[in-house]
Amino acid sequence: MPTAASRRSFLASATAASYSRVPGANDRVQIGFIGTGLIGLRHIADFKQLADVDMTAVCDVYQPRIEYAQAQCGSSPKGYQDFRKLLDDKNVQAVVISTPDHWHALQTIMACAASKDVYVEKPMTLFLKEGRWMTTAARRYNRIACVGTQGRNGSHISEAMQLIRDGVVGKIHAVRFSAYRNIMPGFGRPADCPPPAGLDYDLWLGPAPQRPYNPNRVIYHFRWFWDYSGGQMTNLGAHDMDLVHYLLGARAPKSVYSAGGRYALEDNGETPDTQDAIWEYPGFTVAASIREASGARRGSGGTASSLAGVQLCGTRGVLAVSRGGFELVPDMKIVPESAIPPWSTPPGHPKLSADFKPAPYAEPRRVTGDSPEPMGRHARHFIDCVKSRQRPVADVETGHEVSVSCHLANLSLQLGRRLQWDAVKEEVVSDREANARLVRPYRKPWDDVLRSFKL
Repeated sequence: MPTAASRRSFLASATAASYSRVPGANDRVQIGFIGTGLIGLRHIADFKQLADVDMTAVCDVYQPRIEYAQAQCGSSPKGYQDFRKLLDDKNVQAVVISTPDHWHALQTIMACAASKDVYVEKPMTLFLKEGRWMTTAARRYNRIACVGTQGRNGSHISEAMQLIRDGVVGKIHAVRFSAYRNIMPGFGRPADCPPPAGLDYDLWLGPAPQRPYNPNRVIYHFRWFWDYSGGQMTNLGAHDMDLVHYLLGARAPKSVYSAGGRYALEDNGETPDTQDAIWEYPGFTVAASIREASGARRGSGGTASSLAGVQLCGTRGVLAVSRGGFELVPDMKIVPESAIPPWSTPPGHPKLSADFKPAPYAEPRRVTGDSPEPMGRHARHFIDCVKSRQRPVADVETGHEVSVSCHLANLSLQLGRRLQWDAVKEEVVSDREANARLVRPYRKPWDDVLRSFKL
């Protein structure tokens, strides 16, 4: 049975190897894009750069975006407003799903059943149980299912992993990450109104509850409403938590506690603008801090004064890893007595050796990721996995595990209590109310569609 370290080593080497030609049955891969908003257009730009990809189809519930995406492809892809018609297109071999979060699970399941490989954006799910359904579907239909946590494919990641394996950071016992910005007063409180021309609002809602159209609930701003997303914990937090899982070989937390709320923003959003969470994993803790109405402290150069990215706190220093690179800041090796304030030396006070000289545990290091940056590398990796049938470095199973941690934090915040997690049973220990919230009902007719797969 391979160890977590050996698995990480294999995946890191496999990622690097993906930049050489991987033999496959087909020379080219025909891609369909479902969702052509902010991130969807970025994916179009990245996949367009790959010489062995055909931009075959685009799909969006908002007609103006279909036409715009077709123009961005630089070819003549077919345009669909209903994703089901794209899935019926026999010329499409794989899909990139960049729709709002509440659509990710069902569209992935339906794509797998339609014999399409899937690249689905993060957060992979809206609620916890969806991830298991998606994994089951990918395995049942023998599909490649890759999650858009692109940080795993950073060119610097394998080197950062090597530092961890070599013990340069020491024993890692704590991790922290944060997302601070100030967007006061928020996005306003627009009134409900008819949807814009060209938008199939009923299809946009899909499995989500029926609600009156509101400009803040749909295009882009959907991520601040519980019906469709989990706020910054599942938006930005999913990227950071994914690096925690990948770098440390983590699978699931033992417990989670989170607190916060929408305390400051003056708009009609629902998800927290202030949130703190702490997860207990075997052997280490993870602490996260999210602020939407207070920016981070800035240094004189205009950059954040604290280390960026996920900060791995070890017994020999801190390793901060982000999508753009990593920084190793070693601690000083000292005699513990030297950390005692030298205000006085009463009788019996610990004595410090006169000839002791502090020294760093290691040399500081800062590494910037090479081009192409992780978005482009992740696209390349996905296409190579489609050809080789090798599971991607960001497989649907790992995406589910990361989503579980984020969803549990939000659930703890909503319930106002610490949650203990049984990773084998995938349920909260001795908490009927919490377990009832691990799944949400789909709106008709999408509930019938889900049931038809018997997942």
